[in-house]
Amino acid sequence: RITVSAMCFMDFSRFPLDTQNCSLELESYAYNEDDLMLYWKHGNKSLSTDEHISLSQFFIEEFSASSGLAFYSSTGWYNRLFINFALRRHIFFFVLQSYFPAMLMVMLSWVSFWIDRRAVPARVSLGITTVLTMSTIMTGVSASMPQVSYIKAVDVYLWISFLFVFLSVIEYAAVNYLTTIEERKQLKKRGKASGMYSMDAVQAMAFDGCYHDTDEDMDLSPFPEPCEESETRASQTNISNADTPRLKRKRSLKGNVGRIILQNNHVIDTYSRIIFPSVYIVFNFFYWGLYI
Repeated sequence: RITVSAMCFMDFSRFPLDTQNCSLELESYAYNEDDLMLYWKHGNKSLSTDEHISLSQFFIEEFSASSGLAFYSSTGWYNRLFINFALRRHIFFFVLQSYFPAMLMVMLSWVSFWIDRRAVPARVSLGITTVLTMSTIMTGVSASMPQVSYIKAVDVYLWISFLFVFLSVIEYAAVNYLTTIEERKQLKKRGKASGMYSMDAVQAMAFDGCYHDTDEDMDLSPFPEPCEESETRASQTNISNADTPRLKRKRSLKGNVGRIILQNNHVIDTYSRIIFPSVYIVFNFFYWGLYI
């Protein structure tokens, strides 16, 4: 009985979707071809393994036997026997630890496209969280993988997934920038139409001492009425007979939240909801079709 601890040169360019071909070579050290002849008596049938043997990282797809000669200038020709193994790596572990979390992070970044563009803290926090999570996944995967100088298949998938998450953050930066430009243009048009510079709610409150909920509540006339007079006039109205516009707006918001969010989103968000998932699905089909 001979116990051998052998090494195998592996190519990890397709890792972890790779299939490795390893060989075990048997040769006499002291006796050359004139003294000793080595051959497989029954070819591939000379090799047999236990059916219950399994490896932790590989499937043994097949193994074959072959023979050849090796020449050494000092001693001559030697018979050599080869045992060739075809090993296919288990992929389920890497799907759970690397691919599936990366897919979830990319899909989570798409939630930003359905959030109102004015909700800056929500969209920025979601984007930064997904970017940092993808960075953590990539760092953990790289630490547990073989350290080689070339790009592996899992690196391609993780980096492209990271690119999708990063582009979702850039997408909101573009949406926020263009929204700011549009609002400035609208405020300039309103200021020209009313004959004075436009004011937001805070500036209007500083101007006349009243709080304005929306632009519709703001009085842009050069001579606004005092707050006391407006409040006195409002108290004289019959509250039981008519609802205020603010209550109407609140009721409409409760019943049409989804419609309002869709209307308030930028056109870039509308296209991103279709383009990002479509491109990512095409990438997955191309990736798995190429490496499997």
